[in-house]
Amino acid sequence: MFRFGDVYILFFLAGIPVLYIVYFLYRRNYKERLKRFGDSNLVAELMPLKSNSKPFIKFSLLMFVMVLLIFALARLQFGTKLKEVKREGIEMIIALDVSNSMLATDISPNRLDRAKQAINTLIGKMKNDRIGLIIFAGEAYTQLPITSDYISAKMFLSSVNPEYVSKQGTAIGEAINLAVHSFSPSENSSKAIVIISDGEDHEGNAVEAATAAKGKGIKVFTIGMGSQLGSLIPKLDGTGFLTDKNGNPVTSRMSPEMLSNIAIAGGGEYFTASTSNVGLNKLYQELSKLDKAEIEMQKYSEYDDQFSYFIWAALIVFIIEVLLFERKNKWLNSIKLFD
Repeated sequence: MFRFGDVYILFFLAGIPVLYIVYFLYRRNYKERLKRFGDSNLVAELMPLKSNSKPFIKFSLLMFVMVLLIFALARLQFGTKLKEVKREGIEMIIALDVSNSMLATDISPNRLDRAKQAINTLIGKMKNDRIGLIIFAGEAYTQLPITSDYISAKMFLSSVNPEYVSKQGTAIGEAINLAVHSFSPSENSSKAIVIISDGEDHEGNAVEAATAAKGKGIKVFTIGMGSQLGSLIPKLDGTGFLTDKNGNPVTSRMSPEMLSNIAIAGGGEYFTASTSNVGLNKLYQELSKLDKAEIEMQKYSEYDDQFSYFIWAALIVFIIEVLLFERKNKWLNSIKLFD
């Protein structure tokens, strides 16, 4: 298996035929000028050591040197061995609330979009860690299994909206339980769950679920999206605001007490989000403190540059070209190596 490190250099090979054409035109012009000088037989007798083939051989050797140098500059590479790379990091699962209340606009543009922007930024800071994504409202679903494919994580995140979960509510406890069972079986890597929600838990078992997660060595962090003053909840179709059974507009208020209690029970920390700050820097600092462990071993073929062989070959051919005189050698003339 081979490849070229700078394949565009190979385009210079197209110049070799052009140089040959120029050379043949030059040789034809040279012969015509000799004919004008005098009779060809007489000229041959005046220059007995003149070789007709050596100039072409020397020119071809120079062209071969150019070809070798072009291959050297193009950095021909061969796969020579498998190289193992160890990656150390943590495993993190983000549980994102996609209930209708996350459409409230007390955080611009709304709670859900701001949360997605924050997660996207967090993924951009990750290097060797693995990430998973769970979405929840009245029920919890795995949106992205634990992975180190950050591009896929951003792609799945971009498409998340409240329509993904038909049952409304805020089942934080169910989301935590699902996250606990979504980590890889490895017991070495540190594991963390990040809950991003407005804290309106309608199920009531979130603290117990966080406590159980802590007992398994999994830390639970929470980020509160919204304000305590609250905001009306826009309808998905943009025709107004959600109302209760009596027809009154529903105001959604963030519950910091609930989210703080979940974080304390889970051995993590609670962060409050705002339009300008989602608590990501502090969260990332806390996550970076977790013990890193070997979470993945990658093997790939390592390609080695082979340009040095072409350089040496070009040097040898060039020396041969220099030592090869255009005139016939009087000692080798009798052997008839060259005409």
